[in-house]
Amino acid sequence: MVAATLSACGGESGNGAADDGKITMGFSQVGAESGWRTANTDSVRKAAEEAGIELKFSDAQQKQENQIKAIRSFVQQKVDVIAFSPVVESGWDTVLKEAKDAGIPVILTDRAIDSPDTSLYKTFLGSDFVEEGKKAGQWLVEAYQGKSEQVNIVELQGNTGSAPANDRRDGFAEVIKADPKFKVIASQTGEFTRAKGKEVMDAFLKAHTDIDVLYAHNDDMGLGAIEAIEAAGKKPGVDITIITVDAVRDGMQALADGKINFIVECSPLLGPQLMDLAKKVVAGETVPARVVTEETTFTQEQAKAALPQRQY
Repeated sequence: MVAATLSACGGESGNGAADDGKITMGFSQVGAESGWRTANTDSVRKAAEEAGIELKFSDAQQKQENQIKAIRSFVQQKVDVIAFSPVVESGWDTVLKEAKDAGIPVILTDRAIDSPDTSLYKTFLGSDFVEEGKKAGQWLVEAYQGKSEQVNIVELQGNTGSAPANDRRDGFAEVIKADPKFKVIASQTGEFTRAKGKEVMDAFLKAHTDIDVLYAHNDDMGLGAIEAIEAAGKKPGVDITIITVDAVRDGMQALADGKINFIVECSPLLGPQLMDLAKKVVAGETVPARVVTEETTFTQEQAKAALPQRQY
């Protein structure tokens, strides 16, 4: 958590929270592209209900234009607070300025934006995606320590232009660049979906006969890639080392089964923290500018131990 803080906007908030005590939140979700996203949506819905916050939910279906429309609709409805997980990093200034002018505080959840105007939102709650990429790279470096031959890596990136795709790519690249034996020979978006992950991995396998490592930006793409690897007559986790990010139940099961070698956790259970922040910004309290979720990593044995208690 960063020590710097931002104050919630003072004066009239442009909504009815002060009149009836009931907070209404407009929440725009990226979509339902993965098991992680489904768990994230469930966490937000459940936490809102438990906190007594009325939730107006919108699914952007992976399209920025849908998300912008949703935010404008929330402004027109005079909600008390807006939260959203941005589809991409750029292009939000205009619509967030409209929310700011209406006196409605905005919370970024899960993903950041690249606007230089940090007054457009009160706080960003989510993972450190760069650190996730670094953790993936560090495990790979340690796993191949002492070996001198070239290590050919293929990368399944998340949605083009999204914060997790950009940051997980950059963090991973920063770590492996120190050793010239690591070479990313192909990198393409798998759109965070299992089906696209399978499709792109199939293309990678046809184009390259010497793949040593797959780095997938989420479990779902990795799981799709496993299907393609098995269809090609190769053994995932043995013939091709697989690193993924998220740690959803299906991914953890594949890790426990030895089909994935290492998973960096990215927790989707942000709902309770989000509702706590929402209450504070609506009340005009000071909140941290950045709230980082606590996460870990998993090896095969750790996945076996964690699976029985896994919530998602």
